[in-house]
Amino acid sequence: MAGRFELYKSPNGQFRFRLKAANGEIIASSEAYTTKAAAANGIQSVKKNADSAIVDLT
Repeated sequence: MAGRFELYKSPNGQFRFRLKAANGEIIASSEAYTTKAAAANGIQSVKKNADSAIVDLT
C-alpha cells in the first residue's frame, strides 16, 4: 500500500490534512484551513511540489 492523504475536520471545526506512510505513520500534517476546499487545494499543492530538489541547510 502506498502512502495516503487524510482530510479531516478538527475539533475546532477547521479542516486539516495529514500524509501517512504505507505503515500508517504520520509523516506530515497541515496547517488549519477554514474550508474543506482550501484543505483539498493544500493537498494538491503538496502533490504538485513534492517532486523537488532537497535543499540541505545544515
